Amino acid sequence: MLNTMMMSFLTLGLVTVHWTIFGYSLAFAPGNSFIGYNKWFALNGVGQTPNGDYAATIPHNVYCVYQMMFAIITPAIISGAIVERMKFSSYVIFTILWTTFVYDVVAHWVWSAWSVTNADGSVTTQYGWVRALGALDFAGGTVVHISSGISGFVAAIIVGKRHDKDENAKPANVVYVLLGGALLWFGWFGFNAGSALGSNGLAGQAFLNTNIATGTGFVTWTFLDAAYKREPSPIGAISGAVVGLVGITPAAGYVSTASSIAFGAIPVLLVYWVNVLKAKFLPGLFPGYDDSLDVSGAHGFGGIIGCLMVGFFASVDVNSGGANGVFFGGQGYLLSYQAAGVAAVCVYSAGVSAIILIVLKFTIGLSYEPSKIEEGLDLRVHGSIHSDVYVRLDTIQENKE
Repeated sequence: MLNTMMMSFLTLGLVTVHWTIFGYSLAFAPGNSFIGYNKWFALNGVGQTPNGDYAATIPHNVYCVYQMMFAIITPAIISGAIVERMKFSSYVIFTILWTTFVYDVVAHWVWSAWSVTNADGSVTTQYGWVRALGALDFAGGTVVHISSGISGFVAAIIVGKRHDKDENAKPANVVYVLLGGALLWFGWFGFNAGSALGSNGLAGQAFLNTNIATGTGFVTWTFLDAAYKREPSPIGAISGAVVGLVGITPAAGYVSTASSIAFGAIPVLLVYWVNVLKAKFLPGLFPGYDDSLDVSGAHGFGGIIGCLMVGFFASVDVNSGGANGVFFGGQGYLLSYQAAGVAAVCVYSAGVSAIILIVLKFTIGLSYEPSKIEEGLDLRVHGSIHSDVYVRLDTIQENKE
């Protein structure tokens, strides 16, 4: 439990330092369509004056720390796919490399903008290539959820199964799961509504859409569990809320209130049944696959569905800076742009993640030896342990004797 929590706290500290020194500059500084340059190295020039390319009324340093939170949460999501067996030292290195070569790059593709003064004195605005293409991502469907979900899928395969995995094991603390889900539900309002970059009607629309989609996702998964398993599980219900949050993230500021219901229901329906099929068929395709917290399903697949749905439900009546989807008079162009952006992020995230993980596997290694895992990573890696776990350790020792 402590090892799992340490992975999340690690990203909070490590990515903060990364973002400060060069991460923000790579992601958001002027550069080319693929990556930013070093203009804002060590946040030089990121001060109290707003940067008009990003937010006309918000100080640049506030925008920077707001984006820092996105950068922090994304590798923390990946950790959910490999908890209980990845070496902590390997995860440290993976987090640094992944944030640099995946997150910073994808964030630049999707969200960057910078003004260029031409020879004739005119000013034009240039963008990362996915944004220039016309793909929409209001608050991180591609940048956060697809990149982390696809990378988590790859990591779960390459790192391999927990050696002592018990298919019938129950969560260690369901109350913690619900508490964490509650924190996510509340905290997500900051990500989605905050992406309006102002206290205005668009922020209110994103706020409202986020809560509606999340509530719909919660109810949808609960009903599915009740019908399919005869058990309206609290773990399932909060999973539905998370999938609803993920689904609405790319669309929160582009779709109507009524449409937000679809962003809670449709991703949950698809993720739920994909998980049912995945449990039956995926072990045969990838014997080593073990996504502990279903990062690939909830975040990866849920993010893909949400991003593609933008191509159907987006409306300029909600956000004049967006575009019309298929259901609101669009001709399918937006859907094609969404599909192109999703495909690019999937392929790039999977490829780079695989390279990083394979290099680590054949150098310092990715997993702990089974004995250390059996005795408990909390104690053997971090030197700390919850008191009631000593009972389990004593039992293990007695059995050995």
